[in-house]
Amino acid sequence: MKKKSANIAIVSNNSFEASKAVNLHHYDISSALQTTLEFNELVNIFSNKIKALIPHNGFVYENDEFKLNINKGIVTKHSCTYALKVEEMQLGSLKIMRRQRFNDDEIKLLESLLCSLIYPLRNATLFNQALKMAYTDPLTKTNNRTAFNDSLEREIRLSHRNSRHLSIIFFDIDHFKDVNDHFGHECGDIALASAANCIKDVVRSSDMVFRYGGEEFVILLSDTNLDGANTMAERIRSKIENHSIAYGMDVIKLTASLGVSSLKGNDTSESLIKRADSAMYCAKEKGRNQVKLESIAQIA
Repeated sequence: MKKKSANIAIVSNNSFEASKAVNLHHYDISSALQTTLEFNELVNIFSNKIKALIPHNGFVYENDEFKLNINKGIVTKHSCTYALKVEEMQLGSLKIMRRQRFNDDEIKLLESLLCSLIYPLRNATLFNQALKMAYTDPLTKTNNRTAFNDSLEREIRLSHRNSRHLSIIFFDIDHFKDVNDHFGHECGDIALASAANCIKDVVRSSDMVFRYGGEEFVILLSDTNLDGANTMAERIRSKIENHSIAYGMDVIKLTASLGVSSLKGNDTSESLIKRADSAMYCAKEKGRNQVKLESIAQIA
């Protein structure tokens, strides 16, 4: 019979201190966990350190706030699942798995050892929350330009190394100045946030959306060729065109111009950006509310 999953919430300093330092294993685990602020490394260290005490075949760590699903080993018949929390801070959940059921003494020991993991997870959470804020545009809740620069360099390296496609879409709201001039900057802010939400509604979970500046956004599409990026850009354009904003007694319609480029063998981040940006301005010159691809002349 399958052992019913257990659940635990560590909620205060008192409960942590009361469960801490049952023996030297706690000190050893706690010391090892102080060496990193990476979630993946923390759960791996914890799993390795408790293996001699509580043998297991794998684990799954999930954290909705940071969209994490970290797993190692194999899925087995028996498991113990713990919801991790300190005070009011959610720290994700950890499932420990193995082929044979856990006995009561092992579960009691595991719950005691988990106390060593709580505060390192809290530190990792605080660090990653601060990092997330530094890379997020507060108005549109998209990534900001600093995040784009870092992400693009990383994705270009990965694409060249793994021979994968990479494309970007430059997106600019048409006549955005008119919205600000006629309805005010508050309405302009609503329009920007609304456009960002339209983009996020269309793109895939693997795509990254950035506010590049002003009314301009960039979408970074890994493992996507020019045709795929063109299809995505057209979906975004159509979504914007068919979306209305209610502001007071007014209904405001937006459109956007989009430019698409795809990574070539000798590309730098600057050359890739330049082609997408030029294609976007070509879309504006040709009448707006359309998608344009990088030109052959630009590539050459």
